[in-house]
Amino acid sequence: MQNMAPVVNTTRSGRTLRLTFVSAVVSLVAVFAAVGSTIPLFNIYRAEDGFTNADISLTVVAYSAATLSTLLVLGRLSNHVGRRPTSVASLGLLLLGCLVLLNVHDVGTLLAGRVLMGLGAGLASSNVTAYIVDAAPARPTWLASVASSQTVMLGLAVGAIVSGALVQFGPWPRDLIYLVVVGMLLLSAALVAISPETVTPTPGAWRSLRPSVRVPVRVRHLLPVAAAVFLATWATGAFYQAFVPALVKDQLHTNSSLVLGLVFAAYMGPSALGAPLGGRFSPAAAQRIGMIAFLAGWIGLITAITTGALPLFIAATIVAGAAQGIAISAATRGLLHGSALADRAPIFAVVYLLSYSGATIPSLISAQLSNAFSLPRIALGYGGLALIATLFTVLAARNPHTDTTGNNQHGEQS
Repeated sequence: MQNMAPVVNTTRSGRTLRLTFVSAVVSLVAVFAAVGSTIPLFNIYRAEDGFTNADISLTVVAYSAATLSTLLVLGRLSNHVGRRPTSVASLGLLLLGCLVLLNVHDVGTLLAGRVLMGLGAGLASSNVTAYIVDAAPARPTWLASVASSQTVMLGLAVGAIVSGALVQFGPWPRDLIYLVVVGMLLLSAALVAISPETVTPTPGAWRSLRPSVRVPVRVRHLLPVAAAVFLATWATGAFYQAFVPALVKDQLHTNSSLVLGLVFAAYMGPSALGAPLGGRFSPAAAQRIGMIAFLAGWIGLITAITTGALPLFIAATIVAGAAQGIAISAATRGLLHGSALADRAPIFAVVYLLSYSGATIPSLISAQLSNAFSLPRIALGYGGLALIATLFTVLAARNPHTDTTGNNQHGEQS
């Protein structure tokens, strides 16, 4: 039996849709601020609880694996039960993760908290992002893809900066940030609760839990390059989570939690600024430009790590971050081209499956290698991945097909 497509109520006023758009964006920021809030604490866990680089890397793997599992099973659920309940559920899982992390003194507790965060982030990655696209204004045309793809990066940057500041200057350095994030998540849940639903619930919720990975046929030719973009950029994000805390301390010679938060934010934050620049170009051209600049950023990073130059490291991080924003938003824009309401959650599920695969697989490999290879050599491996992805993107990037029949929104899925 075929799943019924969700139905959108087209009579809603612009004001209520603006409330929905703002609520969904704020919620996604809160979700990924929670995820980013843990990063400046990693060095504290290393120093006070004896965690190793391999332990920290495995927490990144656990988080990403939980996210992948949720995307596979729950990626289409909001098409059937609605965007609002799935959004509130994702916020609740993140809240539980923060409460668990209030009492981290062993690796098991850190893993449990990060797994809960991964479950919540996975549910939000497909469903809250679809909520954003549902309610996004029609103009500017790039807003939906930028807001849905770059709000994640903005949230990670906000979480890392606020966490670094509170860890360094606030009371209760191991706990205060989680209490602040809990407040953000509760506020987000309240905003979602007063926002209108964008889809009419339909039968088939249980059937939607069967793992399925699909995108519309008309954009399937874009997937190989999009995969290269997502894999390389998100692998770098995972590198920043797992290894940059140790790099900042051991190679760049600073113990400042705020500097660590700022370094991580310097990769994630400029992504949101670079994304609108990509809207000036076709998806294929923007992906090429973004990935070439991303590779240039990685060359600067490796040089900075080799020489121990913190200013160069931060500058190269900003370049790589802005470049990934251009490339990721362009890849997302191509995949969303001509999408119907029913397409969006599955498309975002595929986008984030690819993204979190990029975060998980290299992290798992590098965790195993971290005891045998130095951090600069591990960084060189990530730079090699960026080189391969850039070459492939330059050679193979394509634009979405232009539909001339006006009939491309239904019946093209496998």
